[in-house]
Amino acid sequence: MHEVAHPVGVHVNLYKNLQRKDSNLMKEYDVIVIGAGPGGYVAAIRSAQLGLNTAIIEKRWLGGVCLNVGCIPSKALLKNADVAHTLRERSKEFGFSFENLELDYSVAFKRSRKVSDRLTRGVGFLMKKHNIDVHMGAAKLTAKDTVEVTPEEGDVETLKAKDIIIATGSHPFIIPGIELDGEKIVDYEAAIMRDTLPESAVIIGGGAIGVEFATVWNAYGVEVTIVEMLDHLLPLEDEAVSKEIEKAYKKRGIKVMTKSKVKSVEATEKGTKVRLETEDGEEVIEAEMTMVAIGFKPNSKGLGLEEVGVKLTDKGHIDIDDRMATNVDGIWAIGDVTGKLLLAHVAQAMGVVTAENIANVETVTLDYDMMPRATYCHPQTASFGYTEEQAKEMGYDVSVGEFPFQANGKALGLGDYQGFVKIISDKKYGEILGAQMVGPDVSELLPELTLAQRFELTTHEIGRNVHAHPTLSEALMEAAEGALGKSIHI
Repeated sequence: MHEVAHPVGVHVNLYKNLQRKDSNLMKEYDVIVIGAGPGGYVAAIRSAQLGLNTAIIEKRWLGGVCLNVGCIPSKALLKNADVAHTLRERSKEFGFSFENLELDYSVAFKRSRKVSDRLTRGVGFLMKKHNIDVHMGAAKLTAKDTVEVTPEEGDVETLKAKDIIIATGSHPFIIPGIELDGEKIVDYEAAIMRDTLPESAVIIGGGAIGVEFATVWNAYGVEVTIVEMLDHLLPLEDEAVSKEIEKAYKKRGIKVMTKSKVKSVEATEKGTKVRLETEDGEEVIEAEMTMVAIGFKPNSKGLGLEEVGVKLTDKGHIDIDDRMATNVDGIWAIGDVTGKLLLAHVAQAMGVVTAENIANVETVTLDYDMMPRATYCHPQTASFGYTEEQAKEMGYDVSVGEFPFQANGKALGLGDYQGFVKIISDKKYGEILGAQMVGPDVSELLPELTLAQRFELTTHEIGRNVHAHPTLSEALMEAAEGALGKSIHI
């Protein structure tokens, strides 16, 4: 077992080439973006598109967590896992036969790094294309229009701008008393940067990161136990979605322990020992490795925010209005550091809106309740808007349309038909209030529904829209028709 040196280190020379050479001079910009993750680099590009002289500051790597050690490399690993699961568990079903199947996880790891590397290099290219100055180093506000940049090597730079966008993201929250060692007790970054797998693992946290890692590791034969303190996996999703995932995981041999609170985690000679408080009393689980994935805290400390008067919430998030503006004129914030919705695509949308507000051009107001959400476990989950229960609590008279993938021809042909589409609509007008989905590639089905909701299309109009056959998207049509009481195929 070992942790691999970070491949993104190959970008050091690229970053140096992107940085300005006149670091000894005071440089003034229209916009400075602090943080080059999905929200930050998008905000910088949109600012530059709008004619604003723009700089971006990044302490670690272009592309942030998402492109380097998060959503992008994990999706590459999940693809490998899907193939591995098919070969290990379903080969006879698809007519494959072989002897001595060998699965090399190190190859999957290397492929995930290549995917990440390609995209992060692409961000560097986009900075050059839009004439955005890149400053690598730690940023700190010394005034509401001034930022000091301290690089790992070299002199401190001082930058000024009328408008400054904070896009510094978040970092994993670790249970007090648990000490990460990067080998036996790890967070998601240490886990995703390993080219070997343990024989057994405990995952603390049944949210998106936990269930995605469980999918990957289980597909390669790792004995996985997920521990979740709340009643269900994916506790922020509709209960029916959570139950469907639990059903699928138990079928795959993943042990799911909900309503279980972690009391301690300790490294042992052979691995780790996790002590739990369950409904049935205290229980101890031993595994080669334990990963902690229970949530995130904002990266708002050490930026000088308090010194310049930026208001923070009790949890340390930056307080913003609908324009992404803070209480200090000229300072804006987007993405995870605001605590609005910790998703890369939400940060990107916030970045675009912020740049447009700074440039005083036409823009939109974001509705966070209606933002798409997806988890790339197997089967996938996807949702937006209100659940049936939430809609009723808000006073809506709701209609619910539900369609199972077992009745969808494309899903049957794929051999991937567990799950359903559930659409919640207002009974009076048919306007869409939300949707919850579990099944094959359901993340790709979300845009039709979110677009319909945004522009006030109804279940009637989705049902009347002719969908190609056979496609997974037909399940949307059938669920919409179901909300109207006229689904054809169930």
